[in-house]
Amino acid sequence: MKIILKDDIKNLGQMGEIVNVSDGYARNYLIPKKLAVEANTKNLKEFEHNKKIIMNKAAKIKETLKETADKLSKVTVTIKSRAGEEDKLFGSVTTMDIAEALKQEGFEIDKKKILIEEPIKRLGTYSVNVKIHPDISSQVKIQVISE
Repeated sequence: MKIILKDDIKNLGQMGEIVNVSDGYARNYLIPKKLAVEANTKNLKEFEHNKKIIMNKAAKIKETLKETADKLSKVTVTIKSRAGEEDKLFGSVTTMDIAEALKQEGFEIDKKKILIEEPIKRLGTYSVNVKIHPDISSQVKIQVISE
């Protein structure tokens, strides 16, 4: 079945693409969740009309996310943790800890979008990558201090 995607779907396609999927996948998942519509002549004409509106909306959202990324790159987050000898932490700083600290700074970031290259197990200053959008990411400075 040919469908028009209304949203970006991982491993399937981008918004506005016409893709061919199995009938069951389209009827039972994509269409009921309003992620896609059937690609008939009526829907194609309607989608072409709405495509410009959707693209403008996506551009505005992307612009606000870029502003958020700029603000995030200027933020230094302080996380207090218990430490033992040689500045070694009891445990490690997790993405959940970083997300909570960012929430206190006024940024609502999902912990799954915070990428830590290796576990933070010592006191000090670290740079952590935050992926806000598939095209937009930002570096956040994390300062781990002793309680």
